[in-house]
Amino acid sequence: MKKPVVAIDGPAGAGKSTVTRLVAARLGYVVVDTGALYRAIALAAAQAGASFDDEEVVGALAERLAADRAIELGTDAEGNTRVLLSGNDVSQAIRTLEMGQGASKVSALPRVRRALLAMQREAGRHGGVVLEGRDIGTVVFPDAQAKFFLTASVDVRAQRRFDELSQKGEAADLEQVKREVEERDRRDSTRPIAPLRQAPDAVVVDSSHLEVREVVETIVNRVRAIEAALNAP
Repeated sequence: MKKPVVAIDGPAGAGKSTVTRLVAARLGYVVVDTGALYRAIALAAAQAGASFDDEEVVGALAERLAADRAIELGTDAEGNTRVLLSGNDVSQAIRTLEMGQGASKVSALPRVRRALLAMQREAGRHGGVVLEGRDIGTVVFPDAQAKFFLTASVDVRAQRRFDELSQKGEAADLEQVKREVEERDRRDSTRPIAPLRQAPDAVVVDSSHLEVREVVETIVNRVRAIEAALNAP
């Protein structure tokens, strides 16, 4: 059975990770969390004492990690993304607000993007995968058969991020979180390399006033229709 590549793009806080995981589980597809790759690079840079903006140092670091296949993605028993960096489980360490901001910065570096592009394409080349990020449908898999752009209002996304941090016991201020979400939107959408933008053929899903199950249902139904078309006699 032929299975499509499913690309889910969108801004920070739109719910891409949760939706991607649930969509993949419903379809029996594999999750490729591209955002986790950039977060892992940001963490590696922080551990090395490098500035997220230093392309020479961070680019070389990303190239070395990619060549050594030192970043491994998997899933835990609950279906959540599990990330190993040089053999160490960093699944929780990469999910901080600092690493989110760091991922946004390192992902704007051309050398870093080149280092990880081949890794992402290799992971999805046979189809039957769900990839989420900001340039999956425009750069990584421009020919993906199923493209979605998942978004939500800034206020909703900031509240979600604030709730997530609070649940983890991290101190957070809602207005500060909102400013950081807006700044990340600006940085992601204006970077010269693979900026955040909606692919012309992507289906837009605004999750501002939808429950997660409704978003998942919308995407799953669309993908199943594409599956049927790909496998029609």
